Amino acid sequence: MRKTALALVLVGLLFPALAAGQAAVAIQGPPQEAGTFLKPDLVELVGLDSTIHLDVRYATANNLVGRAVYPEARAFLQRAAAEALVRVSAALKKSGYGLLVFDGYRPWSVTKVFWDATPPGKREFVADPAKGSKHNRGCAVDLSLYALATGREVGMPSAFDEMSLRAYPSYTGGTNAERAARDLLRQAMEGEGFTVEQNEWWHFNYRDWPSYPILNLQFSQIGRSER
Repeated sequence: MRKTALALVLVGLLFPALAAGQAAVAIQGPPQEAGTFLKPDLVELVGLDSTIHLDVRYATANNLVGRAVYPEARAFLQRAAAEALVRVSAALKKSGYGLLVFDGYRPWSVTKVFWDATPPGKREFVADPAKGSKHNRGCAVDLSLYALATGREVGMPSAFDEMSLRAYPSYTGGTNAERAARDLLRQAMEGEGFTVEQNEWWHFNYRDWPSYPILNLQFSQIGRSER
């Protein structure tokens, strides 16, 4: 009886640890997906539209982890999403604005870095690496507006990557001008097949995202677009 009881205790102690260990192993690499996907066709945004400005903070220490996670400031999307973004850019020029891109395609390994560095209570603002993200598929873009007349970033109700209620696209605070700019960006993006993330006004997902696989390509593996 004592041996049986001891065995049960050991099983009770070891099984959760083994399960946790298996879960940890499961997210050491991108999740394996079943199904057929389109062949990736990542293109560099500035190669399609030179008026798109970049502020790729993940290539600097000015980001949520406080260190560079990209080797260089570049932004890519799947070709269909990139071409849709160029149409958004053209439409916004009529209102005096250009697009300021913070991020596009994101290697899966960087998604895991963000997840591991984010406190559990704030993880609604980062993607779970066990599931992958739309950024990993090259079908999500983080962006804002800049004024064509000055080249300066337009004020929004929150800062980019701010983990607060101010980041929600439904947030009713801030100034009238900030909310108007946020809503103008959303309207233009939705007109070309993007939808806004429910808790990040700057994050938009392209409609065809389920058609593309989760990728872990580094920027150097993609190759530079011809200009």
